[in-house]
Amino acid sequence: MGYPTKPPVKSQGGASSDHAGQLVQQAASFSWATLLSRILGYVRDCAVAHAFGAGLVADAFYAAFRISNLLRRLLGEGALSAAFIPVFTEYLEQRGEGEARRLFQALTTLLVVLVGGITVLGIWQAPLVTRLIAAGFEQAPGKFTLTVLLTRLMFPFFFFVVLAALAMGVLNAGGVFFTPGFAPAMLSLAELGFIWGIAPHLPVRWHIQGLAVSAVVGGIAQWAIQLPALWRRRMSLGIVWEPQHEGIRRVGRLMTPAIFGLSVDQINAFFGTICASFLREGSMTALYYSNRVMQLPLALFGIAMASVSLPAMSASVARADRARLKETINASLRLSLFFIVPAMIGLLTLGSPILEMLFERGRFTHEATRLTNQALAAFALGLVAYSAVKVLANAFNAQQETRIPVRIAMGCVGLDIVLTLSLMGPFGVGGVAFATAAAAWVNAGGLFLCLRRRIGLLGGKRLLHTGVRVLLISAIMGAVCRGVIAWAPWSSHTLTLLTAILIGVFLYASLTFALRMEEALLIWRVLRGRR
Repeated sequence: MGYPTKPPVKSQGGASSDHAGQLVQQAASFSWATLLSRILGYVRDCAVAHAFGAGLVADAFYAAFRISNLLRRLLGEGALSAAFIPVFTEYLEQRGEGEARRLFQALTTLLVVLVGGITVLGIWQAPLVTRLIAAGFEQAPGKFTLTVLLTRLMFPFFFFVVLAALAMGVLNAGGVFFTPGFAPAMLSLAELGFIWGIAPHLPVRWHIQGLAVSAVVGGIAQWAIQLPALWRRRMSLGIVWEPQHEGIRRVGRLMTPAIFGLSVDQINAFFGTICASFLREGSMTALYYSNRVMQLPLALFGIAMASVSLPAMSASVARADRARLKETINASLRLSLFFIVPAMIGLLTLGSPILEMLFERGRFTHEATRLTNQALAAFALGLVAYSAVKVLANAFNAQQETRIPVRIAMGCVGLDIVLTLSLMGPFGVGGVAFATAAAAWVNAGGLFLCLRRRIGLLGGKRLLHTGVRVLLISAIMGAVCRGVIAWAPWSSHTLTLLTAILIGVFLYASLTFALRMEEALLIWRVLRGRR
């Protein structure tokens, strides 16, 4: 089974609703896979927190993991996907499946050489890399030495997840979202397999090293699980050495600035990690866990909409259909608001009980929960902005224009650095997280204004109308949830929290449907149609 032919679609009348419905269906497939992956991820985090707590060993592991994970997001799921999908989609639309397959094979061959070289260099220069990302660890020699060792063990993870990101781009361009969305779950399964199946049979001193090796195994599996879906679409692997391929040159030109334009949040996280290494012990772990919790709604809704909209926007650009491009941008932003705003309110009102349920056991104490919640509340304030940046940056990437996003992103990186240095002293890890959120809002606003100037009106009134209504409804939902937490008769904290969440979801859905919100009705029609 290859790629379907995509005939031009008129951008008027019922076609607009059908197009938004298709985005919802594809986003639902991606979100369902992501939800399964994230559930496994939180089970993994709970297991790691129980085994290693929030002290020296955990700080070293998460610092080392952030190094390879940062490179993955910048060069893999971030810049590579943003640069590759528009070019690959254009090849499919205008040159056919054969030329698109040759581009995929040539780029895969080149990445094996380049990323393999970076991996070897990273293993060799692990002490230097560790000093860059966790300079404060040098004050504790044992902590620094352990971080260097774990960095060396985990660096191959970066190699395989870059290949996995390229496979994801090919599948997304063909309208396949479930398998790529579920692929990251392989990391969780590998680590859980080690913690529960292998670690009990090893000396304790080898446990953290074994966890690092299991992360590499998870990276290999994340790539391998997507291979059958590639083969079904006649995108077989093959050695094609054409570093001067016209498509590769275009991907390369787009990729360099996209590293900053699309992944500025990762650059901010990198700097935040450095600063957290100078704060009280446990701050780096608190930053990691709070970011993990915040990433769930962002992945389920914000990143889901950005992922499904990029191929759609790229196809519109390839067909010179500006009206459909603007429809996709507006629908993606409105649907993101519809889901992200209540998630933001939910984290602000229920953050502490959620962290208690997920992590507060074993060596993860109530003080660690309190510290993590400070960062989570600050991160949550930027959820809407994080989501909007993903969609808006993809709108530029679909047009193969990366200069504007990179200029805005570089300014926001500078803003984040200034705010972090100003706030980390008086507010600790919460100040580090808030600086990231504030920079994201500036980034989103700049992207929206520049995109509006470039292609015309984007339906700002509809966006504002949706945003105000969901904010008011979400505020009511949040107040009710807090009431449930305060007055629930059950002694079980978990049961109380789950009850509050279920009541909040039901109340939000009921109010948006009762007010006949366009987004709620659209989602209902899609769900009813799928049944």
